[in-house]
Amino acid sequence: MSERFSVDALLFDLDGTLVDSIGDLALAANAMLAELGRPARALDEIRRFVGKGIPKLVERCLADAPLAGTDFDAAVEVFKRHYADTNGRVSQVYPGVVELLAALRAQGIAMACVTNKAAAFTEPLLQQTGIAPFFDAVVSGDTLDVKKPHPGMLLHACAQLGVSIDRALMVGDSANDAESARAAGCPVLLMTWGYTEGVPVDTIECDGLLSSANALLQRIAPRAP
Repeated sequence: MSERFSVDALLFDLDGTLVDSIGDLALAANAMLAELGRPARALDEIRRFVGKGIPKLVERCLADAPLAGTDFDAAVEVFKRHYADTNGRVSQVYPGVVELLAALRAQGIAMACVTNKAAAFTEPLLQQTGIAPFFDAVVSGDTLDVKKPHPGMLLHACAQLGVSIDRALMVGDSANDAESARAAGCPVLLMTWGYTEGVPVDTIECDGLLSSANALLQRIAPRAP
């Protein structure tokens, strides 16, 4: 039987874990590329570019003819302008996620969303997908001066929740999540449906893979009355 975790808090990644947001990101990326006179990128390409925040996504989109300095900064701002318009347009919560979060809330487990997405886009997406009320804390990509895979975001989330990191479980979809959890000192489970920057999810060191939202409930030990 798979190991069950006795935890006081769950830390969730957002894109590729709770919400399928690749459509919105692709719309913004290709609008940026069109404005810059660059050819469009395929959806599967952009899926591999997601994971380390907007600047890295823009850098990867422009890799065929890289920009630097103020030209690159301007391209990032173009992307942000378009993403402000597309964010939440076609994104959907993955099947079973709302029921999962409700069940965890009923068990009294604290929850935080820990994402490399900037706060200006994180908060609206959580609101538009209807899952914002489930989270006791949100740590976005610009909350601190570090991003995943640095452990600082997870440690900050636990501080916000008032929970020790060794009583938390990270749930994500990529090596960024796994490496940040390992560095922070908590276990990590990965969803099999997310965005892994082109790395097969079953090759990433973690404490288990989840093929459905409901499968996570089976890995949480019952809490004492």
